[in-house]
This record gives sequence, structure tokens and C-alpha cells, in this order.
Amino acid sequence: MRFVIQRVLSAQVTVEEKITGRINHGYLVLIGISQTDTEQIADKMVKKLIGLRIFEDADGKTNLDIKTVSGSLLLVSQFTLYADCKKGNRPSFTLAGAPDKAKTLYEYIIDSCKKEIPVVEQGIFGAEMKVSLTNDGPFTVILDSEEILSK
Repeated sequence: MRFVIQRVLSAQVTVEEKITGRINHGYLVLIGISQTDTEQIADKMVKKLIGLRIFEDADGKTNLDIKTVSGSLLLVSQFTLYADCKKGNRPSFTLAGAPDKAKTLYEYIIDSCKKEIPVVEQGIFGAEMKVSLTNDGPFTVILDSEEILSK
């Protein structure tokens, strides 16, 4: 499982010219799900996401988590995070989770986040989405379950 987390001042997702999710101050999280991911892996990834201390404190140090700053989440599924570009110039997506399984895990992640964060918005799984954001920093962090679970 991979999360690309962007600290944002604002972000939104549009599908067919309709806004499906919009937040201010918080994280835009692009979520990639692989063939081998499980709810247990999702639980660890969500715990790490919620606990990340990447907001600035009064001294300008990245020391505060999303709960402390009353931030919001915008969660967007993105199978292309599992693009394999080793051969040729056209990526392969065979490492990405099957759509049914990935959708179930994506919805599980959304539900898990809603238990922790009051404002959780989302894109639409499998839809052609337009994502726009105002990055804060910019500050972008990548969480990969292979790295997190190996520690």
C-alpha cells in the first residue's frame, strides 16, 4: 500500500464537472493499493498517516499532527502509484490490486479515517478525476507499507 501525502491549504476532486470532495487545511492523500494488501496493512498505514507530525508548531518546527491542527483529509484512489516502469516506456500496472479488492480496501481506509478525523472527503473510485490543490510548503511525504512494516 502506498500513500502520497501532500500537506495542503486546500484541495478538491472533480468528477464530470461536479466537486466530489473539497477540503481546506489538511492532507490530500493519493492511495495506491497492491495485490497483497490487507485490512491489517491498511490499519497500520492509517495509524501512521494520522500520527505524522508534519504541521508546524509555534516555533516553525514540523511537530504537530493532523488532529492537533484540526486538519481535514481528502482521500483519492490512484492505482498508478503501482506503475512498473522497469521495461520499456509504457508502464505496467500488474502490481496494482484488482479493482474489487482495491475498492473494498479504499472504502475501509475512508471509514477508518472517519473514526479519527471529523472531516474526511473523497474522490470516486475508478472515476476519471480532476484533482487540484494548493500545496502548503510544498510538503509531500510518501508512505510505503513495505518500508513501514519492515521496521
